[in-house]
Amino acid sequence: MKKFAAYIIAALGFGIYGAVTDVDRDDSGAIVGQGSLDAFEVRLGDCFNDPDYEVDEFSNLPGVPCTEPHDNEAFAVFDLTLSSYPEYEIADISEASCVDRFEAYVGRDYESSSLDVVTMYPSQESWAESDREVVCAIYDMSGTKLVGTVKDRGI
Repeated sequence: MKKFAAYIIAALGFGIYGAVTDVDRDDSGAIVGQGSLDAFEVRLGDCFNDPDYEVDEFSNLPGVPCTEPHDNEAFAVFDLTLSSYPEYEIADISEASCVDRFEAYVGRDYESSSLDVVTMYPSQESWAESDREVVCAIYDMSGTKLVGTVKDRGI
């Protein structure tokens, strides 16, 4: 069974920007210039690298154009419709929901793919602020960076 990695989105406002600027997007909304990608503004098809820091909660990601080497690609973005925060089950619920959406995006079933899923889901604190969004992203289990979109590639 594939091991799931989990990132938790935290409601930390704008987070740490430092000298990094926001990603540049074209008229269609695609990322065309590297920069800081607000975790609350990740869109379907956005590509990004892993954060440079080891934390469970974060609010920004290093966004990059999908044409450049990248660690992850968002393949689903949806809201949970639960009435209360499932503290001990949120990771499992989010991951299962992402796996259910995998084949429709990649064009290959999850179990036979060389790709794996990482989920970003609300923390208990952000849930209290009405955050219900789950972001599903794909990465290559071998650690090789992706180049181009994985949409409909069947890998």
